[in-house]
Amino acid sequence: MFQTAEVGRRVADEDYRARLPELREQLLDVQARLRDAPFPVILLLAGVDGAGKGDVANMLHEWMDPHWIVTRAFSEPTVEESERPRFWRFWRDLPPNGHIGVFLSAWYSLPLVQRALGKISAQAFDDRLDEVAGFERTLANDGALVLKFWMHLGRLQQKERLDALSADPNQSWRVTDRDWKHLKKYTGFAAAGERIIQRTSSGEAPWDIVEGTDGNFRRLEVATVLRDAIAGRLNEAPATRARPSRPVRLGLDAENPTILSTLDLDSKLSKSEYEAELERLQAKLARLHREAHARGVSTICVFEGWDAAGKGGAIRRLTGAIEARHYHVIMIAAPTEEERSHHYLWRFWRHLPRAGRVTIFDRSWYGRVLVERIEGFAHEDDWRRAYGEINDFEQQLTEYGIVLVKFWLHISKAEQKKRFKARAKIPFKRWKLTEEDKRNRAKWDLYELAVHDMVERTSTGSAPWTLVEGNDKRYARIKVLTTVTDRLETALG
Repeated sequence: MFQTAEVGRRVADEDYRARLPELREQLLDVQARLRDAPFPVILLLAGVDGAGKGDVANMLHEWMDPHWIVTRAFSEPTVEESERPRFWRFWRDLPPNGHIGVFLSAWYSLPLVQRALGKISAQAFDDRLDEVAGFERTLANDGALVLKFWMHLGRLQQKERLDALSADPNQSWRVTDRDWKHLKKYTGFAAAGERIIQRTSSGEAPWDIVEGTDGNFRRLEVATVLRDAIAGRLNEAPATRARPSRPVRLGLDAENPTILSTLDLDSKLSKSEYEAELERLQAKLARLHREAHARGVSTICVFEGWDAAGKGGAIRRLTGAIEARHYHVIMIAAPTEEERSHHYLWRFWRHLPRAGRVTIFDRSWYGRVLVERIEGFAHEDDWRRAYGEINDFEQQLTEYGIVLVKFWLHISKAEQKKRFKARAKIPFKRWKLTEEDKRNRAKWDLYELAVHDMVERTSTGSAPWTLVEGNDKRYARIKVLTTVTDRLETALG
């Protein structure tokens, strides 16, 4: 595979100097046009040590406007990074729309090294590469332009490169003991690199193999591909997509119930039963959380439900049993301008808890398949694709060991109306009642069908939905506390 990148391609200095001014001007032109585009450019530099990845990154900052380029280099995960799923640090650093993100030693680096040094099996390596391919597909499906360059050197060329750098007093710092160690394992690295390209070069995220021997050649090669790719994307005619279609399902009636219509909303607890259970469960949760914190087991609670269904009250009963410094409640509203310029999952990845902490989402990533679906903020192909993206996201959380608990708080339409009227009469609750609440109420049946689809497609063995009968607030709060304590107890063994 790599023979074509070992043929000795070079660009003479005079040719390089002649081509450079026009190429730089063209790069600046497409970068200026990119700034207003609804997509980011994600440029990945990977490959052989000493093949010029850092040189190319520096070149891009020199030839283009560095205000609109973000470069990130990754080494071994820090303590903070290792306390979260593998892809957290990459999601955190994704560029916004209109920017170019340059990634060095990113999501391919660790699997490559582990496989080349024999630390993981071929099957485990393929599994990691499938995760990477899924990550890139998710970004590309959202519109990102993903460009990947494999910078290559033959074994002899790599040794000559490392020798030359080591002999230069101004460059010797670039060469580490790790580089010499990897050179001895060149065959293993080459085989792992071939597998990476075979398994992860796709239509939406293809690899370009660049011969790295000659600096002039590799700079011009990468810059030309980057220029053409951005210009090609900018010159594409905007895709014409129909507005989201309405759910194609039978009407809501006794013969065609949804999952929500099967719940017993008459479930109740007396005040005395509630108070006794509340005290017992909060004490139990406090004990379990202390153990989870000591063992580094994180918890994420997701609350979805109708307006006025009691999410806030249930959350307060949870947080009442946990030390304030160990939990964070995230209130999700309409995305900010910064959040809209990223993939919709970006803002949720950013808030994942560190080891032993608790993050509670008051509304969540499920907005994609609920409000965005019903209100027409997402096209049908986007929200339908989101079910798979959400399942993949949650699988990464649970495989890492995070306890993920998801609640839908359900009330009847009559109970919601009653609570709306009560809110309107209470000064310190009046702010909760908005015009949006009234509009959502008018689309009750559409939302109920969307919830049915959501549960059907995203309630998995590792991340099941708990549907909470919420007409009686006391019953709902106890069910939430019971579910969280049961899930924590199981996770802690």
